[in-house]
Order: sequence, then C-alpha cells, then structure tokens
Amino acid sequence: MTTGNNTKFYETPNHPFQGERIAQEADLLSRYGLSTKEELWRAQSELRNIRREARRLLGEAQGNVEEAEALGDEFITRLRRYGILSAEDDISQTLRLDVTDILERRFQTVAYRKGLAQTPQQARQFIVHGHVTIDGARITVPSRKVEVDEEDAVSFDETSPLSDELHPERAEAQE
Repeated sequence: MTTGNNTKFYETPNHPFQGERIAQEADLLSRYGLSTKEELWRAQSELRNIRREARRLLGEAQGNVEEAEALGDEFITRLRRYGILSAEDDISQTLRLDVTDILERRFQTVAYRKGLAQTPQQARQFIVHGHVTIDGARITVPSRKVEVDEEDAVSFDETSPLSDELHPERAEAQE
C-alpha cells in the first residue's frame, strides 16, 4: 500500500479551542521537546490504534485475556519489544496506557533520559544534526521508536565533537 501526500497519520482535536486541552498539550510539548502539536497528535493516534486493536482482540476472545493474547501474539510482542508494555503486563494493560507511554519511547526522549543532553529540545538538536547513534548507526529522526534492547546502544557518534567528554555542551549536561 502506498501513501500519497494527502495521507495524514493523525487526527486533530474535534474542538480546536479548549483551554484545558491546549494547556495540557503545551505542557507535553515542552516536557518532551516536541516541535509541533502534530507530533503529539501522531502519538495520540498511535495510542488510539493500539487501544482499538486490544479491544478488538479482547472482543474476539470474549474477554478471555489468555485467548486474546494468543490471538494477538505479534501485537503484544511488538508492544513489549518497544517497552510500551512490560514483560509482566497482559493485553488488558494496553487499555490503561497513556500518551506519555508512547512519547517515552521516542529516540529524542531516550537520548535525553540517558543524559546525552540537558533538555529534550537539545536532544532533538543533537539527533537532527547527526551527533547521536543507535548501535553505531547515525539516526537523524527524533520520533523513531527505540526498542528496549537498543536502549543501551544509544550514544554519541564517535566522529562527533560531542563524543569528547570535555565538550562545552557535555560539561554543562553532567553538572
């Protein structure tokens, strides 16, 4: 299936001018260093799709959690691989997920949480400028989802000036 230029991967809010929602969005944008609300809406749409699939599987299994997990084995495996669900969680936990669970798995957030940058915004800049790698591969997409087993492989590119511990931006981040 090919997607044309007119395909959107997110839904905008039904009511554009709700003060409380706008304030919550602004908080999430600054907390996770997102550049536009579109990035947040994509994460919300991804969460909506995950919940929809979990409800469908639970419905097919008529509420039997074990049977639903057997039906959606690949689905659950993918959520666990990306760290959205822990190994102990079952399929019913997907209905309790929050948009922050999706945002925490972004490359930008993982790099920030590992201490490679002082702020999520700075982590985004380092990624876009090609200073951060996953397992030696330079990735310049801050929204890329990082798998749990890739998390330890997130580091500065060895050819980047930022790989030097004494770089001014690194010195500030370690304080």
